[in-house]
This record gives sequence, C-alpha cells and structure tokens, in this order.
Amino acid sequence: MASSTVTPPRPNRPSRPNLAFRHLRGQRSPAEFAALVRRAAREIGERVSCDARYIGRVEAGEIRCPNYAYERVFLHMFPGRTLTDLGFAPRSSVRGRGARAPEVTPGARTTIPAHLTGEARGAGETRGAYEPYDTQNPYDTHHNDEESDVLRRAFMTGGGAAVAAVSLGPLGPLGFTADAVAAERRVRPVGAREASALEEAVRRIRLLDDRHGADGLYRRAAAPLRAAYALLDAGATRQATAERLHSGAGELAISVGWLAHDSGRFEDARSHYAEALATARMTGDQALEAHAFCNTAFLARDAGRPREAVRAAQAAQRVARPLGSPRLMSLLALREAGGWAGLADRAGCEQALIRAQALFGQGSRDDDPEWMTFYGEAELEGLEAQCWSTLGDWGRAARHASRAAELQDPHFTRNIALYTAELADDLARGGRPDEAATAGLRVLDLLDQVQSSRVQGMLDGTARVLAPHRRASGVSAFLERHTSAASAPGERQRVPAPRSA
Repeated sequence: MASSTVTPPRPNRPSRPNLAFRHLRGQRSPAEFAALVRRAAREIGERVSCDARYIGRVEAGEIRCPNYAYERVFLHMFPGRTLTDLGFAPRSSVRGRGARAPEVTPGARTTIPAHLTGEARGAGETRGAYEPYDTQNPYDTHHNDEESDVLRRAFMTGGGAAVAAVSLGPLGPLGFTADAVAAERRVRPVGAREASALEEAVRRIRLLDDRHGADGLYRRAAAPLRAAYALLDAGATRQATAERLHSGAGELAISVGWLAHDSGRFEDARSHYAEALATARMTGDQALEAHAFCNTAFLARDAGRPREAVRAAQAAQRVARPLGSPRLMSLLALREAGGWAGLADRAGCEQALIRAQALFGQGSRDDDPEWMTFYGEAELEGLEAQCWSTLGDWGRAARHASRAAELQDPHFTRNIALYTAELADDLARGGRPDEAATAGLRVLDLLDQVQSSRVQGMLDGTARVLAPHRRASGVSAFLERHTSAASAPGERQRVPAPRSA
C-alpha cells in the first residue's frame, strides 16, 4: 500500500448548519426523509443507501458538497434548484481540499491509506466504498477505483450475494484486520479514523443484510469483529474516541450476532449478544444495553425460550425508558408480545401489542437510535403477524403479513421475502393452499438476491403443509420449484426456522 507523510493539519473550522436543507425536510423525520431520497434515487436509476444519520450530517454542515450520485438525486427531487439553493457549497469551491484528516498526535507521522489519496474531492465528500452512505453501482462510471472493478466483476459473474461478499471488507472500507490494527498502532495511536471505520463497518453489514440476507455474510463479518476488539485493546488517546470505539464494537457484535441469528446459528448469536451486553455495562451505555437486550429477546423467542424472551424484553424497556424514544419502546413492546405469544398467553400478548401500537403512533424522533431505521409500519405489521401466527390465529396473521409485504420499502429485499414467506405459511395453515402457493412463488423469485435460513426454513415448513394439496391450483408448481431450489448445487444445509419465526 502506498503511503505519504504529512504534517498535522490545522484544526478544522466548525461546520455551518445547512438550514436550507433542513427546511426542505419539513415535518418529516430524518429516517422518513432518507426513505424519500432512496425512492427518488431508484426513479433515476441511482443506488444510494441514504439513512437518518446521513441526513443529519448534511443538516449539520458536515457534508459541504455531496458526491455525484447524491447530487443527481437531490436535483431530481427538487427540480429547478441548484446545489447552492439546497444549502451546499459549489463543487468548485471545495475541490482540492481533500477528505477530512484523521485525528493525530502533534508531531506524529501519519500513514494515509492509498485509496484516500489520489483524486481530490470535496470536504466531507467521499467516493467509492469509502462513502459511508452510498452503495456502489457496479456500472457507475464515476467510480473507477480498484474496489469498483472487483464489484463490477462480482456483479457480472455472481449476482447480488457475490456483490455482498466482496463489499464487506475486513473492517469497512479501511481494510483493517486485527494484525493491521497492531501494525497501525506502531505508527500512531488509535483515533477518530479508526472509530469512523468501525461505525462504517456496522452500517455496511446492516445494509448488505437488508438486501441479501445473513447467510453469505456471517463468516465475512468475523474479521471486522475481531479487529474491533483489537482496537479496544489498543486504546485511544481521547475519552470521546474511546467511547465511540466501545459503542461501535458493541453495535458490531450485535450486527454479527444478528447474522448468526438469521442464519440459524443460535448459540453463536447468543455469545455475540452477550458480548455486546457486557461492553454496554462496562461503559454505562444505556442505548447499547437496550439494543443488546432487544436482540436477546428476539433470539430467545426464536430459540424456543419464550419466558426468557419476555424477561429480556422487559429488561430492555427498563433500560430504554430514560432514552425518550417512543419508537424504541414500541419495538421492545413487540419483543415482549412475541414472548407472551410463545407462552400461549393471549391476554399478555394483546396488551403488549396495544402498547406497541400506541407508542408507535407517537411518531419518530430525531434522536431515535440509528439502528432502528428498519422499524417502520411494515415491520410493526410483520412482527404482529408473527405473534398471531404463534397463537394459531392464521387469518389475522395473514392479514398483517400481507400488509407488511405491501408496505415494505423495496430497499429492504430481505424483509419483503420474510413477510411474504410468513404470509405463505399463514395462508397454507389457514386452509388457503392456492393463495399460499402464489405467495411462496413470489418468495422463490427473491431467493437469488436473499440468503436467509430463516426465510428458507419458513418455505420448507410451507412446502410440508402444502404437500397434501398438490392438486390445488399453483401448488404443484410451487412444490416443484421449491424442491429444485432446495437441491441446487452448492446450497448450504438449511436450518429449520422455528414456527414463530
């Protein structure tokens, strides 16, 4: 890797808030506005992974000028306006300033990764895989670095799952491994650059899971997790950076735990969630602790331990209450409802569902946890469908699952497959085999993009229920396609999903 030696930069000037862009967002939450940006991108053939934190960075003035993909999307959303009208600096005024310099110790020599040198770009603007909120289009001619070539080849030869695998570097875009962390420490202390890389690794894992499912990602994610804890061992020079590292490592442990969870590796997931919980308690991070308990409750439900699911969800609510996020409390109430359903306690489940709906109705807040961007009306409907399914109320479960699939943003391919698989199973068990087969075929159409043992296990269960109804309309076609998919060469052994999944 090429490197260059630079002198420490002058302290950055404080960013000026982008009030024009904030005005354009209006009454929408950052997450809701980010969804509009993604939708506008699809309308013009762009692919951006805008989220609430990106909108926050724009409004805070951290991104003085967006990259080319975002520029095209914003100008499409607000026709007739220029970047200046949207509150950004002209591209010509920020050209040549380079990316923000990493945190350094005065007088220290700094090694800059090769892919951060080269083409000049606007302050706060990045390109290629280093853009924390932009998913590369393999055919985008604006990105001509080495990783774009790898992505392009993977896209052309291996489909979506291959793109996911090569997109997830050892630790986000900076390519750190545990050994590399030790080598970097000899050059300079751990600082903001490493904390940012860790946070980016978490975002990338979540994004790739949304689109492709967990199976192809889990083992790739082990390396960034090892590197994250190596960073903690190395230590940071500033308390604020140390707190970011601990939070980032805990969130990464949860993300990797979810990949294990969704691919049927329940014991691995339990270990990762416990690691995140320990990290949260060591540092007094209530938000991280609530997240760890939230996922622990979900895992306990899926693993057939409903009483543990209730206890973990209630613990999460106690920790999360001071955080002031109704949406978070709503999700945690749904986790509790899932546990009560597993205990066949219909009254307890209904009470938790009513509480979840009321809290959801209070709306989103600017300070809702970043990891909760997935939790919208579609997820609310999907989780309620799972509760009714566990209680054996197939008709009500099917109605909620159908609504979840209809409401889901197309960005979340994996969730569309999950909700539709839930719908197929509910219809099959509710005595509507022809409709179940139609829904099952829709899921099979998505399996070239999604690798999730949870979804595959649900389809396996649906196929078993539909087998006696082979003569019903469409059922034979579904069973034949399902059998063909199950016997495809190279497919990993499927882990049966629990009925409540």
